[in-house]
Amino acid sequence: MRRDVFQAIADPTRRQIIGLLSQQTLTLNSVAANFEVSRPAISKHIKILTECGLITIRQQGRERFCEANFGKLKEVSDWAEQYRIFWANKLDALENFLAKEQQAKKKIN
Repeated sequence: MRRDVFQAIADPTRRQIIGLLSQQTLTLNSVAANFEVSRPAISKHIKILTECGLITIRQQGRERFCEANFGKLKEVSDWAEQYRIFWANKLDALENFLAKEQQAKKKIN
């Protein structure tokens, strides 16, 4: 089953895992050591992150290393950017309106 990037980042534990992996490549056990949940629970989160392409796992000897794939996060960033621009424009317009209202009020007084 191919999972959605937005579904993956909706979970706080998965966001924390991405945060850890953004700093460095870690083994599965190293990732799990940062959490107070079971190793199988972390494995499930890792599986979801892998299915949506946010992380990749590479085998090196007996160890499995997890690496972040920031290309998929760019999709999220691009999607959110349109709303950031929209709200920035709306808030700028509100700021201008309030400034004009305040100036008009000063002229009356």
